[in-house]
Amino acid sequence: MQIRSTIIAVAAGCGLAAALEVSAHHAFAAEFDIDKPITLEGTLAEWEMINPHSWFHIDVESPDGEVQRWLIEGGSPNQLIRMGVTQNTVPVGTFLVIEGYLARDGTNKAVGRDFILADGTRLFLGGSAPGAQGPARP
Repeated sequence: MQIRSTIIAVAAGCGLAAALEVSAHHAFAAEFDIDKPITLEGTLAEWEMINPHSWFHIDVESPDGEVQRWLIEGGSPNQLIRMGVTQNTVPVGTFLVIEGYLARDGTNKAVGRDFILADGTRLFLGGSAPGAQGPARP
């Protein structure tokens, strides 16, 4: 009986530890800076629909003409699909305006809140960005 109780306690502890780790990776403030909003204009070069977040690779031309690759974090694939945002909605090669927040580590990385398409359509990206929880809207 004592062995069974020990096994149950260990399993419960592992489950709790896993739950804490999963919730910890969603902490916006740990990776991104609410005081550093950013607006980027660029072309979608690649879209990774992987859990727990989607990653959008955006080619942004700097003022001197050099193209820089930015990584923009979005919501999970499931979250985006539920909001009506799929890889068919935004194909590779699409010009976008991205609103989001810079990464704290100073790299070309940000969390996206919205994509704005050339026709003015605004797509929420879900994920951890403040205000990114709503549905896609025109």
